[in-house]
Amino acid sequence: MTPIVLASKSPTRSAILANAGVAFETMPSRVDERQVEAPLIAAGASPAEVALALAEAKAMDVARNAGNGLIIGSDQTLDADGERWDKPETMDAARGQLLSLAGRSHQLHTAVVGVRDGAIRWRHVESATLTLRSLSQAEVDRYLAKVGEAALGSVGAYQIEGPGIQLFDHIDGDYFAILGLPLLPVLHWLREEGGLG
Repeated sequence: MTPIVLASKSPTRSAILANAGVAFETMPSRVDERQVEAPLIAAGASPAEVALALAEAKAMDVARNAGNGLIIGSDQTLDADGERWDKPETMDAARGQLLSLAGRSHQLHTAVVGVRDGAIRWRHVESATLTLRSLSQAEVDRYLAKVGEAALGSVGAYQIEGPGIQLFDHIDGDYFAILGLPLLPVLHWLREEGGLG
């Protein structure tokens, strides 16, 4: 079978594929995400378009070094009333994001791209709407004390697969896409390309 390469260092994305029984290797991309997204944002690209461009850049970067495998690139953007957010870089930034999102709905856009033989063969964007509860600063501080720096690994500073689920009132969207990899569409593409038995 054709080798499968995940162009990501995300332990969550790796766990999603591994738990589905997919044999793959990881090869994180070296793409400077801010450099890729800056001209797109300046041109007025939507958060979903930015996520797709980042997923494409990551997959193509890894494809240059991964031979003839099936390369999976993925990225997420968060859109809160037209404001696009990245992963927080500090715990203070994570606190600010959560307090800003509290009591509001936002959209999470997860893009995934499949590359084979140096060419993009497949693109997919999945969007979800998430609504956080109204949260006090004390509640946010307790959550961040519980999860620690893991909060910095999520674009919204939350992780719904763990204690972060308690921050929410409502979630409308695919669970795996919210975690970072829309699994069923990925599995479908891998089967079409002969990557799964």
